[in-house]
Amino acid sequence: MKRIYLLTTEHLEDGLWFREEEDFKVAMNYVAIQAASCPEVVVLAFELLSNHVHFVLKGTWHAVRNFVEQFKHRYAIYYRKKYEVANFLRRNKLDVREIPYEDEAPERAIAYVQMNCVAANICAHPSQYLWGTGGTFFVEGSQTGTRIGDLSGRARERLLHSSCEVIPDDWIVGPGGFILPSSYVNVRAVETLFRTPKRMNFFLVNSSKAKKRIETSEAALPAFKDQSIHAVLPDLCRSLFQMESFRHLHPEEQVELARQIRFRFSADANQIARVCGISYAEAARLLDSL
Repeated sequence: MKRIYLLTTEHLEDGLWFREEEDFKVAMNYVAIQAASCPEVVVLAFELLSNHVHFVLKGTWHAVRNFVEQFKHRYAIYYRKKYEVANFLRRNKLDVREIPYEDEAPERAIAYVQMNCVAANICAHPSQYLWGTGGTFFVEGSQTGTRIGDLSGRARERLLHSSCEVIPDDWIVGPGGFILPSSYVNVRAVETLFRTPKRMNFFLVNSSKAKKRIETSEAALPAFKDQSIHAVLPDLCRSLFQMESFRHLHPEEQVELARQIRFRFSADANQIARVCGISYAEAARLLDSL
């Protein structure tokens, strides 16, 4: 029997799923590929974050779990080839929770997923976040782009990083260079569930993620994306220490780099750990040494 599930991968403590924008685009297309290859699973919502991902899917327990595991597998192969990182995501655990139909639980689960980017201080509203379904629901007019069927074989291969994936011809590639979620997400089912944009916004602003952002004192601080900090780290290491990376620094230099990241980017120990590729405990130790 098909049920609704919230699926969340374990947060990477010492690294990033997505080091740059191109990685997000590839992952977005892999979600689309997975949706095309698993018609027994209904995609209701998802969001790709720097060090973890969330999905709300409808299907059997085995089907939805396989959906996300296969997505992880596809992306891990891409990541290994690009960054020469072996066994990426192999030990990354997946939490699967069934969502009951009563007590407005599906609405709350979808709102929770959509608000992760806001809770992370990446944007002010989910509709501003590209890497998921934040801008998919209650949108006036049709979203513009290029039909998959109108692409050349070479263009399809570049887009999908494969020459053998079967994608419906009427799915749309948006200006951002990835297949729009509106092509494969069951938009009508989600909009019917929430009924009106106002009611959806009510669940968004009252989700646990929204409340956490309001209650956290750090929410008022300016925030920088993990990818932005990660991109400037080599230049920062070279300008300060004439070294190429964090790993090449002496212990006292690592302490100073942590200090620079903290004050230049308002980063906490969790973010420093992710962008430097170290454990939270090590990042906390560096900050305690300041």
